[in-house]
Amino acid sequence: IAIPDNANCIRNMMQATLHVHDHLVHFYHLHALDWVDVVAALKADPHQTSAIAQSLSAWPLSSPGYFRDLQNRLKRFIESGQLGPFRNGYWGHPAMKLPPEANLLAVAHYLEALDFQKEIVKIHTVFGGKNPHPNWLVGGVPCAINLDETGAVGAVNMERLNLVSSIIQKARQFCEQVYLPDVLLIASYYKDWAKIGGGLSSMNLLAYGEFPDNPNDYSASNLLLPRGAIINGRFDEIHPVDLTAPDEIQEFVTHSWYTYGNGNNDKGLHPWDGLTEPQLVMGEHYKGTKTFIEQVDESAKYSWIKSPRWKGHAMEVGPLARYLIGYHQNKPEFKEPVDQLLSVLKLPKEALFSTLGRTAARALESVWAGNTLQYFFDRLMRNLKSGDTATANVTLWEPDTWPTSAKGVGFSEARAT
Repeated sequence: IAIPDNANCIRNMMQATLHVHDHLVHFYHLHALDWVDVVAALKADPHQTSAIAQSLSAWPLSSPGYFRDLQNRLKRFIESGQLGPFRNGYWGHPAMKLPPEANLLAVAHYLEALDFQKEIVKIHTVFGGKNPHPNWLVGGVPCAINLDETGAVGAVNMERLNLVSSIIQKARQFCEQVYLPDVLLIASYYKDWAKIGGGLSSMNLLAYGEFPDNPNDYSASNLLLPRGAIINGRFDEIHPVDLTAPDEIQEFVTHSWYTYGNGNNDKGLHPWDGLTEPQLVMGEHYKGTKTFIEQVDESAKYSWIKSPRWKGHAMEVGPLARYLIGYHQNKPEFKEPVDQLLSVLKLPKEALFSTLGRTAARALESVWAGNTLQYFFDRLMRNLKSGDTATANVTLWEPDTWPTSAKGVGFSEARAT
């Protein structure tokens, strides 16, 4: 079913919103406190913290008074003994390397990101009705657009579009002036993490590609995020990826509590041919009961999750995979920011194959996603101003218009890995 250009713009905006939100939350609220000492921020000089902040970007919340007030709030919070989300941190551990002023800066931005992450998801509620799990629609998106505000109660109007525009501007500003500079600052003190957590990043990488520029064309050349596969560290050879080929993307159940039938459990199936038949079998070295697991047998079946493979290979996916593939495809929108980041940190390209590289790729992609949000919003507004308000193709809405049989599968890039 061919979707209208407006639907393509809105779908891409909703996906880009998810990228920005996921990266912000993952870094600040799930990740950063591995390197940021919250309690040590009480030792910071607010004037020096302000000087650091103003040297990094033009973010307006950077005055000495702002950091002094935040430090006082943090002091009262810590002295209360109720640390809440900061409980059980490794405060004071010798592996924490940031100076107090950088800690105070990072804590301030942790709290700012906590506020902003609940704002950016309003884009999902405007176009998709809710967050999490906003809605799309077969044939487009579920939101009608009505700029003249006559009839169509609940349709997206100019007030809602202006709200989306303001959120996009704030998202771009936050990613460019807060998130990416913070990653660069923290990484400069933790360069040893460029040798930790490589995983498969130097060997096997996969990107499905996403964000079709023009609607209804899912060829690699039309996707704004790259598509391709790298095997065995051969970055000079990027393989094409066919998401519909039965021998490429496959799911295996060798170590999963499912069965594909007698004699087929070591074979992979493409998702649209897949079976989900439970088979809860405990291995020889399993400990516990079926309802209380003490230890799984990793040589047997041990998980309710299937194992995805590309042509039989375990692959790394996510932001770093996308940036490495885009980099080696010589796409300037990926290569130039990576080269600039490595130059600022004075690190070789090999540093990307690490936790540091993976964290940096998230930050770079958040900036990219913010710009992509703006790109598709501007295009949507041009369409609307020209009189094109279509957001869905409903020619096959009625069941009696459907074919007797059909199959399909949906692929989406992993925000995180």
